[in-house]
Amino acid sequence: MPTQSDLADRLRALHVPGRPLLLPNAWDVASARLVEQAGYPAVATTSAGVAWSLGFPDGELISRYEMLAVIERVTRAVRVPVTADLEAGYGPTPRDAADTARGAVNAGAVGFNFEDSTSDETHRLLDAAAQAERVAAARAAADATGVRLVINARTDVFLLGVGAPETRLEETVRRLAAYRDAGADCLFAPGVTDRDTIAALVRELHAPVNVLAAPASPTVADLAALGVARISLGGGVMRVALARTRDLLRDLLASGNLGAIMGAGMTHAELQKLMA
Repeated sequence: MPTQSDLADRLRALHVPGRPLLLPNAWDVASARLVEQAGYPAVATTSAGVAWSLGFPDGELISRYEMLAVIERVTRAVRVPVTADLEAGYGPTPRDAADTARGAVNAGAVGFNFEDSTSDETHRLLDAAAQAERVAAARAAADATGVRLVINARTDVFLLGVGAPETRLEETVRRLAAYRDAGADCLFAPGVTDRDTIAALVRELHAPVNVLAAPASPTVADLAALGVARISLGGGVMRVALARTRDLLRDLLASGNLGAIMGAGMTHAELQKLMA
């Protein structure tokens, strides 16, 4: 039976430039078990999906306690490494970051996403030096537990459209390099889809690079050729599941065809087996 430290080492080893770790993010135990059952070597959670499933909008409106309670349920339900999306760490200080890192370990996770944008209405980026200090605090707190969490440090320069378009690559590299030097293991720049920018991030950062999948993204094979080490789907899988549910419910109300919806899903027996 692997220890939590073993799982952390396994997750870290899966971050290979050119052989990207593909992560269809889960939001509860059932979706996590489906990811594991499908053969993926690790499970990542989606903070947006967890929030939506509990009745919150995305954006760190859920508490650290509520998020980690879901993470703990997921880690207990699967045997593969789990990396948790813990947003911006649930507080602005290094101490908050350290508390979140310890909470991730206590919940059984072996990795976590850590953003540098605020959750308030301004959605501004934190000062890069201050965020690097928070990454260092998370790194030290996790290491002190004996579990070397895989920290996936994220900057939202492209996602939020910060600054002039021609400055965003340089600012993203500056920020992510600072987070790498503070102890991050993988570097994440959501909102980037074009090949040239992705290739530049891989070339400039000298560390595993994570890409968020989007409709305009290159294929998995193309991202591998660019040297990407990790591909996340974020809330995408949950959005597809909910869109399918919405459409089936609308069709049922319009047509009254019970068989259309009752025959569209997994069977009761399949779900019982999944959760056994």
